[in-house]
Amino acid sequence: MAKTNRNSLLKRAEAQFVNGNYRESLLSYGLLLKDNPDLEDAKIGVYLSDLGLESGDDAQALFDYYQVIKEEKENAVEIIDSIIHTLDSSKNALQELLADPIKEQAEQEDGIMYEDFMRLVEDRGDFKRAFEDIMFSTKVVITSKGDFIDFIKHLALEGYPDMALGYIDAATNSFGNDQEIFELYNLVKKDDK
Repeated sequence: MAKTNRNSLLKRAEAQFVNGNYRESLLSYGLLLKDNPDLEDAKIGVYLSDLGLESGDDAQALFDYYQVIKEEKENAVEIIDSIIHTLDSSKNALQELLADPIKEQAEQEDGIMYEDFMRLVEDRGDFKRAFEDIMFSTKVVITSKGDFIDFIKHLALEGYPDMALGYIDAATNSFGNDQEIFELYNLVKKDDK
């Protein structure tokens, strides 16, 4: 009976993954691993679901590749793991390469990197006060989705809902159909009331 439950949960996790529901598939694969820590399909599913949260196309391509090679090669898990590690390393190297030019551009355009802005907030002890000090003279340069979300939340909470919505609208093309970005609309509208 336990094997039947395992197989049905695995099929559900795979269906969730194929349909692009990466958070749900991550949870389902996680449940599988809890009871079956050596289940290779679940391990790969967790890795690929996590990757899918950042890049659905890459995750789907690797999932398809894994389905093809898992029957043919004994080391299919190692192959996929190596590819994922290579993707992570390449992404990190690219981020490091881009960080310096972005910082230089921020300095040339009278901008301030988000991390530096948050240090200013810490020094001033108040987001609103720090933001008002730089609002008209300096651009805040945001280079990650996490920083963008944090910035929007601060704007909404500090009484700048229209500005927050403007930033979200301007960034929609950059983030595509990202649910976290769409959820910001609800947060801003809720805080505006």
